[in-house]
Amino acid sequence: MAKIIDGRATAESVYAGLRSEIAELKTRGLTPGLAVVLVGEDPASRSYVRSKDKMCRELGLHSVKLELPAATTQRELLGCVDELNRDRAIHGILVQSPPPGHIDEAAIIRALDPEKDVDGFHPLNVAKLALGDPTGFVPCTPLGCQRLLAEAGIVVRGSHVVVLGRSMIVGKPLALLLMQKGAAADATVTVVHSQSRDLVAITRSADILIAAIGRAQFVRGEHVRDGAVVVDVGINRIDDANASRGYRLVGDVAFEEVAEKASAITPVPGGVGPMTIAMLMANTVKACRLRNGERTA
Repeated sequence: MAKIIDGRATAESVYAGLRSEIAELKTRGLTPGLAVVLVGEDPASRSYVRSKDKMCRELGLHSVKLELPAATTQRELLGCVDELNRDRAIHGILVQSPPPGHIDEAAIIRALDPEKDVDGFHPLNVAKLALGDPTGFVPCTPLGCQRLLAEAGIVVRGSHVVVLGRSMIVGKPLALLLMQKGAAADATVTVVHSQSRDLVAITRSADILIAAIGRAQFVRGEHVRDGAVVVDVGINRIDDANASRGYRLVGDVAFEEVAEKASAITPVPGGVGPMTIAMLMANTVKACRLRNGERTA
């Protein structure tokens, strides 16, 4: 049975380090500030925003939570972003995705001050990731995946990593991150997707398989070679009459089946999910340091 890579424990380790950083910054009159903007009433988005706001407050960050009605116009949202860009107490801005359909999300991302784009989606930060520029911000979920691998002692250097999924949220930035030079990187990376031929043959060649395709329990035992490391980024609701809420959360990996073959695996929930918020907090602290002329690792 595979070793479980515990995202909650790793996130707590991240928070312990951040608490020390934040306390040190406060001795110099600096408090990292994060603004999260939610447009509409999407239940999952509201839950994520509450979690982010709660963690900010637990860590002692300055937290601004803006909940705007679904009828908010593009112009109004751009005005809100502009105000936050100019607010010196705010170091990081996150506009919760997905917004209502009438909002041009790409235009909102481009309107963010890239130095406050702690989600790492602004074109300038994407370019910095591609160039290996440490002053940029890496999207939180890929960064969390890398941190999990590092903390679990997984050898990434020289490994063949297969990333299942090519989204700008996870797949593409994660591939760029893991092929860079440095700690928990220097991997040989293959990205596969819905149009890839011989998918099973490719995934079975992976030393590390990262599933980020958004399809419940898509990765089965046949996709994984014995002894591989499996990171499950997916989070999907499936109906379950025996569950108190009528559904349960599962990943993109058929956990029980794959855990019999893998050497290590992340669970859902409790794997990558907690790391996404932890890396958002870390990016906010980094943004505060960069804004005040400090270099970061």
